[in-house]
Order: sequence, then structure tokens, then C-alpha cells
Amino acid sequence: MTKCYLSYNNITSALGFDTLSVFENLKNEGSGIQLVQDASRFYKPFFGSVILTETLQTAFKSIESQNDHTRLEKMMILSLSKTIKSSGIKFNDRVGFIISTTKGNIDVLDKRSQFPKERAYLGQLGTVIKDYFGFENDAIVVSNACVSGILSVAIAKRYIQEGIYDHVFLVAGDLVSDFVLSGFNSFQALSNTVCKPYDLERTGINLGEVAASVLVTSKINHLSEDAVEVLGDASCNDANHISGPSRTGEGLYRCVKSALKEANINSSDIDYISAHGTATVFNDEMEAIAFNRLGLNHTPLNSLKGYFGHTLGASGLLETIIGMQSLNQNTLISSAGFENLGVSQPLNIITKTTSKELRTFLKTASGFGGCNTAALFRKVS
Repeated sequence: MTKCYLSYNNITSALGFDTLSVFENLKNEGSGIQLVQDASRFYKPFFGSVILTETLQTAFKSIESQNDHTRLEKMMILSLSKTIKSSGIKFNDRVGFIISTTKGNIDVLDKRSQFPKERAYLGQLGTVIKDYFGFENDAIVVSNACVSGILSVAIAKRYIQEGIYDHVFLVAGDLVSDFVLSGFNSFQALSNTVCKPYDLERTGINLGEVAASVLVTSKINHLSEDAVEVLGDASCNDANHISGPSRTGEGLYRCVKSALKEANINSSDIDYISAHGTATVFNDEMEAIAFNRLGLNHTPLNSLKGYFGHTLGASGLLETIIGMQSLNQNTLISSAGFENLGVSQPLNIITKTTSKELRTFLKTASGFGGCNTAALFRKVS
């Protein structure tokens, strides 16, 4: 079976516009979450992680003088341009392109938007980004709730192993918009303070916006210093409820088991878990049950939602790239906001950023509709 690797990458976020600076901020336990008072985003103040418009505009002007792109398109173009440049890959019909997003250009539906409403179609987003860079193949858009980011990695891997592409570029992104905020607010899922994944006093999520990009490749001559091999992946739907996860963690349990089987490793071989950890009551509890069923209750675990907020369709890819840095720098990042265990099963939550020899990590994600995805990665160098 053809080996697949994650290689050159970029993160564009409130914590920085390149992966290394973002990771340095995480090591210093800096958070992008703050109280946002912006009536154009939501009718009341909220805690979230947003990219300053002025900062985004300035950065985008450094690569493009035109101003006919939406906010999300600017974020994605800015991130992906850096990843493409670093890779040195020239486009041909053997180079694929995948976009991961939950809501895409949803903000253009606002009556204040200067863009036509048709721009909200995910296919339009794919065409705009594809045409900007000149990809020869059409964009594949992956939109499966909050597992989209990590699911896009699995799909890229399959394209490569089926011999369709040699390389696949991924870009993932979502916005903190009035539409998204209103939706989570209607669920009473927004926290009125900085979120606290797995903590006894957790009250809900913070939302965040980010663009993240990575090269998935089968070619060892296109590997970055922080490259990882994709050992195995799986997806499973728990078929429980449109928004509530299985109370027994069945879907997550099954997809991690399947990923372990493909990777041909045991749960004891996992050095740490980059979990979904939304800080909602049911998600965190479900994960704790699933991880205990898998014998992973002693494995170091973190959630990055206390730094970035929940970045929806970008979260899985964003957190995978941070995992790549953790392996490369042998550093476990603390799980921000955690103080006292608030789930029914024991977990080894990382409470302090620590140096530790690392080789393999598990990334999990769960989302609305009962979807669950897991992937296992191993350090190359």
C-alpha cells in the first residue's frame, strides 16, 4: 500500500499567520479567545477567537492587490499560497485539491454583503480558489460538520492510494459569523466565558475562525521537517441524534478501533491524543467514555479549543497541524481551561506544557449528525 504523508503546512489564525509562530504562542499558553464586541458579527458580546480585519487585509494585500474576494476566500488564499510556495510543487493533472468547510461563504447571505448570494454555494467557493491558483483539477469540497477537516485528510489519502493523484493540497476554513453564532446560541451551547474542555465547570463552546492548509503526498522528496505519515484512519456514524452524540461513545469507539486496525498498532503505542473537546456537556462525556473503552484513559490528552475556539470544518486540520508540531518539537501542549475533571471516566488531561519524546498521535473529531472520524499519525524524521 502506498504510504501517505502530511508535509508543508500553514495556519492563519488569531494566534499568528504561520504555523511556527502559532505553535510558539501555544507553548507560551497564549490564547486567541477574547470578548468580542462586534455588532456586525452578533447582536451581543461573545467570547471567541477572531482574526482582526485590518490584520487580514494587510496580509492579503502583500500577495494580491485585488479586493474581489470574500473574507473566507482571503483567509484560505493567504494560507494556501504559503503552503504551495513552500512545497515547490508545480501543478499538473496529478495534483489534487480539496477544500474543507462547514458553512463556507455563509456571510454573503447577510444583506450588508457586497457579494452575490450565489457566492454562498460551496461549489462556487471551490471554483474561486481553484481558479485563483490555477489547479488543473476541480476542487473537491468536503462538508461533513465538524469532522470535515480530518475527513479531508482521509479522502486525500484515498485519492493517492488509488493512484489518482501524487499530491493533494488541502485548505480548510470557517468563519465566526452571525449565522453560526445564532445557531449555537439557539442550542444554548455558547459559553459566557472562555471555554473549559472536560472541566467540571464547563458551560459550552467558544467559536473561532481560521484557515489551515497542508500538502498530502506520497513522495518522500517533498517532505517538510515536521512531516508525519498517515498510519490509518476511519469514520463512523453513531446514528444517535441530529446534534447529540451517542451517550456510550459508540461511533467514536468504532472509528478509533478501525483506524488502529489499519495502522496495525495497539492503543498502547499512541503517545498522545489530540481530542475534539468542545467543552459541551455531552461531547466531552462521550469522548471520556469512548477513550476508556479503548484503554486510552492513561494516554496524555488535550483539547485545543481553549486556544482557538471551535473552528468547525477547519478544526480537525488545524489541530492535526499542531499535532505535527508537537511531534516535531517533542512538546505536549496543555489543555487550556482545564482545572477539575468534569466527566464520569478518568482521563489524563495535559495540565502543563511539557517536553516529552513523542512519535505517534491520535486525532479525533465528532460532529452534528453523529459523525466521528479518527486518524493516526507517526513522525517521519
